[in-house]
Amino acid sequence: MKVRECMCNQVSCVSPETTLNNVARIMQEQHVGCIPVCDTNKKIVGLITDRDIVLRGVACNKDTNTTPASQIMTTKVYTITPDAEVTEASKIMCDCQIKRVPVIENNTVVGMITLGDLANNQNVQGQQVYQTIEGICKCGNNAKNNQ
Repeated sequence: MKVRECMCNQVSCVSPETTLNNVARIMQEQHVGCIPVCDTNKKIVGLITDRDIVLRGVACNKDTNTTPASQIMTTKVYTITPDAEVTEASKIMCDCQIKRVPVIENNTVVGMITLGDLANNQNVQGQQVYQTIEGICKCGNNAKNNQ
């Protein structure tokens, strides 16, 4: 199965200058926990999560009304194309221990594939979802923090 058959294709992006408060408001309105940060050409330059806002923003006493997304966003973003296989998206999630992967076509964001998308798609095998979750968690002796 291709990523395009499983991904969410309605993705809001924010600019690097968008304040954390506005990013959080968009997350609330869109019912998402992650938003790509894109330049004016919709090319991804970062990713910001609700966890980033809490841990890198609020917990670090950043003013959420004035701090831009660019100050706390993740800049090393793993991406995938819509024509890639879903198994490749699962592998990226496992290898990088992430739950969301932006989908890029012609250097622009066209969607997002998440662990939830895999779990909610009846064409994705339960075993693949289980293995992806296990890989993301890196439970047991393989955990990043245990090495």
